[in-house]
Amino acid sequence: MSRDIAKPRRNELARANDETLTDKDISPVLDFGHAWDYAPSLETTDHVKIQPRYELFIDGKWRAPKSGKYFDTISPSTEQKLSEIAEASAADVDLAVTAARNAYENVWSKMRPAERAKYIFRISRAIQEKARELAIVESLDGGKPIKESRDVDIPLAAAHFFYHGGWADKLGYAFHGRRPRPLGVAGQIIPWNFPLLMAAWKIAPALACGNTVVLKPAETTSLTALMLAKIFEEAELPPGVVNIITGAGETGAALVNHPGVDKIAFTGSTEVGKKIQRALAGSKKRLTLELGGKAANIIFQDAPIDQAVEGIVRGIYFNQGHVCCAGSRLLVEESIHDLIVRKLKDRLATLRLGDPLDKNTDVGAINSKMHIAVARLLVRADIFHGREPIESHRTRRNFRSGTDHPHVSHPRRSARKSQQHDVRPLGRNLDRQRREDFLDGAAPQGRRDLGKHVQQVRSVIAVRRLQRERLRSRRRTPRSRRLRGARRLTCQRNRKPRTRRF
Repeated sequence: MSRDIAKPRRNELARANDETLTDKDISPVLDFGHAWDYAPSLETTDHVKIQPRYELFIDGKWRAPKSGKYFDTISPSTEQKLSEIAEASAADVDLAVTAARNAYENVWSKMRPAERAKYIFRISRAIQEKARELAIVESLDGGKPIKESRDVDIPLAAAHFFYHGGWADKLGYAFHGRRPRPLGVAGQIIPWNFPLLMAAWKIAPALACGNTVVLKPAETTSLTALMLAKIFEEAELPPGVVNIITGAGETGAALVNHPGVDKIAFTGSTEVGKKIQRALAGSKKRLTLELGGKAANIIFQDAPIDQAVEGIVRGIYFNQGHVCCAGSRLLVEESIHDLIVRKLKDRLATLRLGDPLDKNTDVGAINSKMHIAVARLLVRADIFHGREPIESHRTRRNFRSGTDHPHVSHPRRSARKSQQHDVRPLGRNLDRQRREDFLDGAAPQGRRDLGKHVQQVRSVIAVRRLQRERLRSRRRTPRSRRLRGARRLTCQRNRKPRTRRF
């Protein structure tokens, strides 16, 4: 190893007040410069055909919106217009629900399950045949790297249709002693982070169970759902079984409040999920909600550090962090806190940010300008409060998107609505006084940022302490006292006392 490549760095595990460096405190850091840069490997798009305008797919036909309104869908990586999408109004929603109801009562619910399975298998095979085209459109419209849409989203979408197609004629064996029956018309609203995969999650099981569907995709990522509608046409799915309407929040609200819908399935933000739950309260509509959350990674000293760091990076930067269960919280034992932060910095510096159609890209484009604005605001706020920004050395400078800002991954970040890392020390080996300060919020600012998480930890500790005290007191209590309150019954056969608890 040459001296240019190996650079000394102080070991983070050394004490902060140690002013002298020893051989143990020096660790080499690899710096290859641009020697490992990848040449561009762009996916070709000449075979992809995106129509200049898409209508609404209702009752097996493409219909213009009643309002005559359309909105543009753009590529988040280049900000170029891809197509025009129809904006459905309440009247269009009514047409779609009516078509779904007619198809349910007259065709789909009366069809033999084995016949329904044939249509679902046909859809699965069509998705596999068009996998490359769907993957490119997914990356163009959503901003995710092509290797994720090609290797994850599209294969899983086809697999879901194939899997649920197999269940269509076996539902009678799934629930012992019960006969499953379809609900009717299912209104489904999906988000923008996994457009085609979410559509498969919602549509495939509904069709397998004998329901009809009215689907509303996210307004920023509607193209692959509309291409899926073309696949339904090619598969000769009966008209009205699946209807796809596009639009913003007003379209989704009209679908939720329509009286002809028997069930609402929603995936999205917690705030919108609460509104839907309040709107459906007291009605006979079924409801399933898959809402966003914050998942935590907990790293202790005896964990394999390198594997843990790789899992952390994959958990938060997969799909640009646009995942409901992204690992946006990181709790680290204090003894390895500095080591984890240093290894995270080194790993984040190697992430390749760039064109989503480049096969070498690790992190693509943020989905919309609104999310870019929120991310940049949080970055500026962190820099203002003295936190250190970390920028990948492998960012393509000509890439104009939300990923050209530095990604912040710094310990002791304040808890905000962000998909960036929130690294916190987990004081497992603290002495008693420091532990109390840690929980009471009297520690330095970095430890006071735990907020609600500290209260949850406090509650768990208090409950477990109370349980232990009750168990100890029970063990110390004589058996005669523990039997206090029990009624003594006399056995008539052998005249021996018997104690029974009520």
